Amino acid sequence: MRSGAKVAIVGGVFAVVAGGVGYGGYNLWTGVTGGETGTRSEAAPRTGPVTPDEVTTTAKDFLAAWAAGEPERAGQLTNDPVLAGTSVAAYREGGKVSKAVITPGTPVGAKVPFTVKATITYEDVSKDWSYASELTVVRGETTGRPLVKWQPSVLHPKLTAAGALRTGVAKTAEVKAVDHDGVELTAAKYPSLGPVLAELRRRYGARVDGTAGVETWIDSGSESLPDTPLLVLRKGKPGTLRTTIDAGVQAAAEKAVKGFGQAAVAAVEPSTGAIRAVANNPATEFNTALQGQQAPGSTMKIVTAAMMMEHGVAGPGDKVECPSEVLSRGRTFHNLNDFSISGATLTDAFSRSCNTAFIKAIGPLADQKIADTALGATARRWFGIGQEWNIGVGAWDGSVPESAGNETSASYIGQGRIAMSALNVASLSATAKNGGFLQPYLVAKELDDRDFAEAEPLPGEVARGLRRMMTAAATRTDGTATDAMSGVPSPKGAKTGSAEIDGQATSNSWFTGYSGDLAAAAVVQAGGHGGDAAGPVVARVLKAG
Repeated sequence: MRSGAKVAIVGGVFAVVAGGVGYGGYNLWTGVTGGETGTRSEAAPRTGPVTPDEVTTTAKDFLAAWAAGEPERAGQLTNDPVLAGTSVAAYREGGKVSKAVITPGTPVGAKVPFTVKATITYEDVSKDWSYASELTVVRGETTGRPLVKWQPSVLHPKLTAAGALRTGVAKTAEVKAVDHDGVELTAAKYPSLGPVLAELRRRYGARVDGTAGVETWIDSGSESLPDTPLLVLRKGKPGTLRTTIDAGVQAAAEKAVKGFGQAAVAAVEPSTGAIRAVANNPATEFNTALQGQQAPGSTMKIVTAAMMMEHGVAGPGDKVECPSEVLSRGRTFHNLNDFSISGATLTDAFSRSCNTAFIKAIGPLADQKIADTALGATARRWFGIGQEWNIGVGAWDGSVPESAGNETSASYIGQGRIAMSALNVASLSATAKNGGFLQPYLVAKELDDRDFAEAEPLPGEVARGLRRMMTAAATRTDGTATDAMSGVPSPKGAKTGSAEIDGQATSNSWFTGYSGDLAAAAVVQAGGHGGDAAGPVVARVLKAG
């Protein structure tokens, strides 16, 4: 593309602007598309990668057709003409785009970045709107022509196949979300809260005192998924929605996850269940901290230890065997680097995260056998895992399903079919610290009279035992959580974890802990040992509490 060339829509008249000269949209075409200057009907279709000239010319032609308000012609320049043409037409009509300038950037291989500077007009109000996107040029499988690889994100990076660009009176009243102390929460300042705030507005906008404005948004196409607001043309009157978030803890959480490519953290107040922070990196529409479903690794030993105490297998001071490996139901389980502990107590095994101790003490060869369903029963009855959590936005409830064979053995150390989110695991620590489960929540239940999940209080001996073992893991010189928790105020406790994932060379890193009246948990994708990656994330959040 020539330097300075632009594709433009001006006042409803569409033109390509190149060197300051405008040409009518119909004069852009010679009757041949896809970068060709003549017919190739008698030649064999081209093969091989697209050339730089083909990439540049095809991108220019597609952007020109889009700008000229010619959706059918734009569609013919893609590898999905029908869908692309319909989408290009819906973009202009549904979004009320009255003016736009599309500026291509420098191609990188087959990809061409570009910027869109548009004006949205709805009735008597207009506002400028700009964003960046990109397209990819591929070779047609049958024709050999260079074509734009069609995907909705070409039109806008947040647009999906199910979504549609819309401009008009907003579906819900504007909401000013604030933290528990009244500090305003915005997606600009706290990126991880973007999808949370959008869902809160959809769910509770009608319940707070406010009016709808005029906006441009991406309609999700689903009642269960929030729309994505893009531009406010005219503000309505926002209603104030108080959340349980703590702005200071949230800020610390946002910074903590930024140190890793893929990480999530959640923080809960044990004495109330109030959610104080939720952060993810990257901050996407899918909120991993609330909705992730991943094996929690050895953080699950909090529940397993509770089950062992419940069934009289072992208490914190009781002796357990911790060999370097153990064969259980046809599968051999190992400790990290095959360590062993001679004369270990359950507290020793917990603080050093001895896998074999938890499997050997409960397995089929143990003196006191426990039913395969016992772990799930303990998780549900005392920790609320698997019950319906109504926190105020969509969230995973946690799952400890029935299992058999060596899958049951694996579940004792947080593997197998167990699936948890960071919020679920933070709640494990909160339950141990508080002595009983309180369902985490983001907005008061009185807003919509929703039911909270309930669980039986931990027996006093079990609660004290869990805190004793978690304190050991966070304070002993050989505790796996001690390094990460150094500098975190007491009283404190923690548990590390690593979860092996099929097809992933390095385990996911898990860590959960509490300090004072704040509990948190984090997961770092492919982070390795829990104390090395997820541990510092949790520690930073706890220090901010």
